[in-house]
Amino acid sequence: METLGKLLDRNAQLYGSEEALVFSGRTLTYDDLRQRAGRLSAALYRLGLRRQDRLAILAMNCPEYLEVYGAGHLAGYIISTVNFRLTLPEMEFVTQDSAPTIFIFEAQYAGIVGALRASAPSIRHFICIGDAPDWALSYEGLMASEFENKAPIVSLTDDYAHLMYSSGTTGRPKGVIKTHRAELARGEIFSGMLRLMSDERSLVVMPLFHTGATSIMLAAHWIGGSVVLHRKFDPNAVLRDIEAYRVAMTHMAPTLVRAILDSPDIDTRDLSSLKTLFYAAAPMPVALLKRAIDRFGTILANGYGMTEGGGTFLQKHYHRPDGNEMDRRRLFSVGHPTAHAEIRVVDGDGEPLPPETAGEIVLKSPTVMACYWNNSVATRQTLRDGWLSTGDVGVIDKDGFVYLVDRKKDMIISGGENIYCQEVEQVLMNCDGVREAVVLGVPDDYWGENVAAFVIREPHSTVTSDEITAYCNAQLARYKVPKSIVFVEDVPRVTSGKVDKRTLKSVYLEQAASAAAL
Repeated sequence: METLGKLLDRNAQLYGSEEALVFSGRTLTYDDLRQRAGRLSAALYRLGLRRQDRLAILAMNCPEYLEVYGAGHLAGYIISTVNFRLTLPEMEFVTQDSAPTIFIFEAQYAGIVGALRASAPSIRHFICIGDAPDWALSYEGLMASEFENKAPIVSLTDDYAHLMYSSGTTGRPKGVIKTHRAELARGEIFSGMLRLMSDERSLVVMPLFHTGATSIMLAAHWIGGSVVLHRKFDPNAVLRDIEAYRVAMTHMAPTLVRAILDSPDIDTRDLSSLKTLFYAAAPMPVALLKRAIDRFGTILANGYGMTEGGGTFLQKHYHRPDGNEMDRRRLFSVGHPTAHAEIRVVDGDGEPLPPETAGEIVLKSPTVMACYWNNSVATRQTLRDGWLSTGDVGVIDKDGFVYLVDRKKDMIISGGENIYCQEVEQVLMNCDGVREAVVLGVPDDYWGENVAAFVIREPHSTVTSDEITAYCNAQLARYKVPKSIVFVEDVPRVTSGKVDKRTLKSVYLEQAASAAAL
């Protein structure tokens, strides 16, 4: 397969009458998807869009999102996705950086897109899905007026396909560029490791501007399977549709898995069709993992990757919380490298380190990004001699299992000692009464930094900070034990489900400054 557009053409030819998408009771066949994507590509060409121009989309999950992707895949437009949870200044940055020629948006975002117009001189046309304001074209009106089957241009293998902005947990988001070649590899690798079949349905609940959702979409369409798409995550709707559509695979962040398990509807639904529950984006606490296995069976699989590329895969049969010591240790790993991927742990000079030695994880894979958009400095820092520097600290054991230790930028240095946040977080989450814990470093006049922990209690738990500290003292070296424990109801997160430590730290420091001023 040469391009994502060729994949769309192939699926329409071979599986034309087969179901490609189910959304709120509406079904699109592969032939429907190809026809609508083709007409859209032609309409956009008529408006002046050309190969490798940027086409931005701001929308929640909807069928039109897949049509926009398809139009870009056929004609070689670069699809620039916009996170609908961003603030206006953040959207202004993304829009100015990506410089799209055409901007497609849902009607509910007309207010914020209207405010963007003055700061986005590159945009020639705005297209609205739904009731369009007077300054925008109607999406369906545009489609209805177009009779060409496809734009008179085609994508090429090494064309840029997708421009997705990283979550920005460690600074301003960077635009990640992926080629058709890399995205096809992602679809093939994911479909293989998830063992998808063409007669099965995969449920997508993560947002389509995110790499997690598009990985599942690409995997399903690689083998001609069907995607059940949800507009947003709702645990009861997830359970309902797994039963109704006999869903075989879904992907969720651990926080969403917990919400599913907590749903009062879970024991009223037939979930026997579910063969794979793929979790990623954040570590799964062992207690939660055991709950999931008790309810669903050994169908859980884990993976490690990022917008820039993947990654690893921890297969289902390695999920043995009641096994021996090695089995239990492997639950904290993210598995082995995926097909065609190589992973190393290196020191500060880029030299490989021996097993069980912590260093930066670097990876080489056909799924790795081409570059950061408009950021050659960050590209050179991240892509070195064909290897992607992930910014994650990890170890590889003698059997090739990869373990994440921390983000390089999250590592706490207290009195000259390195403290890895994830190590402390895992101890905290094994403490009775603790539902979730987030650890970060905060300034300390004497030690440089000390350890602060934000703890979410289990419902009805009365565990105290003194009890948590006593538990940590028995499990950790003294310098690793949190010096402050803050009980919270929730923590800020980015759209992938990862904790937004930058925002959390900012809030902590503001509150500390206010308390000091009293």
